[in-house]
Amino acid sequence: MNDTTAPRTLSRTWETVTLDRMDGAVVQTRAHTVTLTRTPAGIEAQVNGEACELARAVSILNGADRVTVTAQTLEAPTIGKTRAARLHRLMARAGVPSGEHYGFAGAALDRPVFSLAALTEGDARAVWAFLCEAFPQVRAA
Repeated sequence: MNDTTAPRTLSRTWETVTLDRMDGAVVQTRAHTVTLTRTPAGIEAQVNGEACELARAVSILNGADRVTVTAQTLEAPTIGKTRAARLHRLMARAGVPSGEHYGFAGAALDRPVFSLAALTEGDARAVWAFLCEAFPQVRAA
């Protein structure tokens, strides 16, 4: 089963060392810093701090003799289905119609919400606080 609450990697940086050989002897050592970053438009690549084609960055990574991860940025973990179901139940008990749960959460966060399970812990707490302000009786639930 896939764990949908596991954080995705947003960005990862590697240091690479590539040894160029001629007749078995090393004639040149090349070092690169490669960064791949997930964006809404797709994966963007940088080599030595400069934007480049994704294919070039992947080629450097695949052709390197040594590859070391030096940094990575993870997406904040999400609350998952179980906590999202509980938040749905709390909204229903408060009187928020089921068809309006995502709109209610979106109003609390001031952005579109398409899945309560995809909310971060901070997002879920903000929705809970907004729910408690709008429906004080929900605190007893």
